[in-house]
Amino acid sequence: MTRVRARGEAVRRFIIDSVAKHPKDISRLTAAKFGISRQAVNLHLRRLINEGALRPDGATSNRSYKLAPLVTWEKDYSIGEGLAEDRVWMRDIAPCLGQMPQNVTDIWHYAFTEMFNNALEHSEGSTVHVAIDKTAASTDLGVSDNGVGIFKKIQAALGLDDERHSVLELAKGKFTTDPANHSGEGIFFSSRMFDDFIIRSGEVFFDHEFAADEDWIMKRDSGVMGTAVLMTLSNHTARTTKKVFDRFTSGGDDYGFTKTVVPVKMATYGDDNLVSRSQAQRLLARVDRFKVVVLDFDGIDAMGQAFADEAFRVFPNHHPEIDVLGINMRSAVKRMVSRATSAGRT
Repeated sequence: MTRVRARGEAVRRFIIDSVAKHPKDISRLTAAKFGISRQAVNLHLRRLINEGALRPDGATSNRSYKLAPLVTWEKDYSIGEGLAEDRVWMRDIAPCLGQMPQNVTDIWHYAFTEMFNNALEHSEGSTVHVAIDKTAASTDLGVSDNGVGIFKKIQAALGLDDERHSVLELAKGKFTTDPANHSGEGIFFSSRMFDDFIIRSGEVFFDHEFAADEDWIMKRDSGVMGTAVLMTLSNHTARTTKKVFDRFTSGGDDYGFTKTVVPVKMATYGDDNLVSRSQAQRLLARVDRFKVVVLDFDGIDAMGQAFADEAFRVFPNHHPEIDVLGINMRSAVKRMVSRATSAGRT
């Protein structure tokens, strides 16, 4: 009986995890996956409908299914004295999210309090809006404010030429406009905990997908006032905050945030090529705060000699205590790096 129950739970979990991408053929797909009849699959579908996890649509001959919302909630908060992220978490957010595996709750606790605190202390806005949409498969949580906008604020703080340069600074980690009171680690680690982590602000759209590892997406947006953060996470992920922290810490006794992965393609815009020393210098700005710097060349077909020389010879010469590594390098990039490093360090 236990084995039968476990198999039934596996079938229903597969349906829940797959129905969003296969709303019309989920029955056929499930039957093939588990080697059971369509009639047996329909029993599981009917149970999920009765439990409120699925919604059918259309006639029997052309029926599709979609996940039903289990929780839909939103609230506006006025930014002012007395509003604190820990109180909002305990009073509103944790009860809304409901019972979840402890590792999932831990991720939401960390990320929500970090993003909500950013809105309170950095946005310079008057209100912050929180919205939650939960299905049987995953949960979306959004935090948005009506402030000056995160990318514009970073641009002003660093004197950057382009608002998009701000995204590169966030991608490196350890950046904050208030170093006396903040470490600048919240967005960096939060973005790596979720299936999808999006920031929209001003005219910039910034997306980090977990399955794509360090593959950031950045593009011009239609324009958003303030800052909007949207986080998506499977309700059943095995991911933990510790696993994410461990990827970028030194281990040992201090667990310092010592490693960063820098997406090189974010130093290019449009048809730009990586040719100049100034581009490399912008890419490597502030990375002297780390012990290991991994330059991810995914999506880069080639680069110029000056860029390679600055990144792989000049910078390491000035910072011999830092390991600069390259990953996802195509043949043309590897050749240019070899040419730069063949000159050796001074």
